[in-house]
Amino acid sequence: MISPFAFFFYSVFNPIFHWLDRFAATRWLTTFFLPHMVLPPTLLLQSIRILGSVLFVAGMVTFVICALQVYLGKIFKWGVASHGLYRFVRHPQYLALGAWGVGVSILWSRFIVLASLSVMFVLYYYLARNEEARMRLLYGEAYEAYERRTGRFFPRSIERAFARLTRLLPTPLTSGVAVPIWIVGIVIGLGFACREVTLCSLPFETSGNVTLLPILPEDRSLSASVLSGIGRASAGGKAGALDPNKDYLGYVMPPDYIMQGMIADMGESSHLFHHHQTMGMITDWVLHPFAHLRRPPSDQMAKMRGVDPAMARRHHCPLGINDASLRCKECPYRRVIVVEVTQADAEHAAGKNVFSLGAVRIPVEAIDINARTGEIVKVTKVGKATAWKDVPTPGI
Repeated sequence: MISPFAFFFYSVFNPIFHWLDRFAATRWLTTFFLPHMVLPPTLLLQSIRILGSVLFVAGMVTFVICALQVYLGKIFKWGVASHGLYRFVRHPQYLALGAWGVGVSILWSRFIVLASLSVMFVLYYYLARNEEARMRLLYGEAYEAYERRTGRFFPRSIERAFARLTRLLPTPLTSGVAVPIWIVGIVIGLGFACREVTLCSLPFETSGNVTLLPILPEDRSLSASVLSGIGRASAGGKAGALDPNKDYLGYVMPPDYIMQGMIADMGESSHLFHHHQTMGMITDWVLHPFAHLRRPPSDQMAKMRGVDPAMARRHHCPLGINDASLRCKECPYRRVIVVEVTQADAEHAAGKNVFSLGAVRIPVEAIDINARTGEIVKVTKVGKATAWKDVPTPGI
């Protein structure tokens, strides 16, 4: 039951990620199937992200309530747990943990988390059946009557409707042996469906060998100007010039975007795990699904020190622009972190193909640009690793 949540902690599972990423057959397990760094650009993806937070919190709270009902009942001898959710389902704790796991899978949407979640579902299915068999032996007709009134994981009416649907399938497909295959197939299949929806929804803009992906959906209108500025630099051999024989992906973001360290190592400010604010950031990530991606690191420092966030952001501007008359929300400057994209089949990488499962993305440089005029302000070469070194990072 712990694996879907434990995979969140890189410090424990780094070797697993490294090993999986070495082989083409398993590399897909380390990839993400929903937006993690990019703000969800559509209502559907936004709704899924909100659902993740709701299921995470609701599942955790429900599990604690049901556990207290059972174990306090044992301590104080309240009798059989047949009230609350136990009036409708026989295993509400498993249901709560399942909801919690789905929430985590949305919040930290690696395929490996989804795979471990599907295994957890299979184990709970067999564990529930085993517990029920033991209860029938112990309590006989009394427990059988309870079974007739309740559903296993969902209310009886819902499970009856599902049972009617399964009768339309051939018997081998609904046997006990087939259930684990169905569970794993459905869960992983939904992950691939979400990934396809995500890639088809992202606001890519391509010109020649450069594909841009704005981190903020509203920055899509700036893509043409940014592409034009990069194109002029490349044509003139100026700073920021890119090799015409290679393919590139450029992430367009505010210069102080909080998660740029997942794309390239931009220095100490991008090493969020060094700032000793882990619990505060995780809470923000769960309770504020979109705002946490818009908040720069200076906001957290301003909150800790009780100063004006606008002043802190201006003072910590990565471009060194400390202009009191310039509002950050109206700032024309953007940072474009450019990564080189290579395909295993040597095909041209453009649009959503930059995130194909066989693609390798290596950071190249960061271009600070006036997104309205296309004027390049500064180009910074970056190493081939992210702030998390060689740990596979989200990409989307």
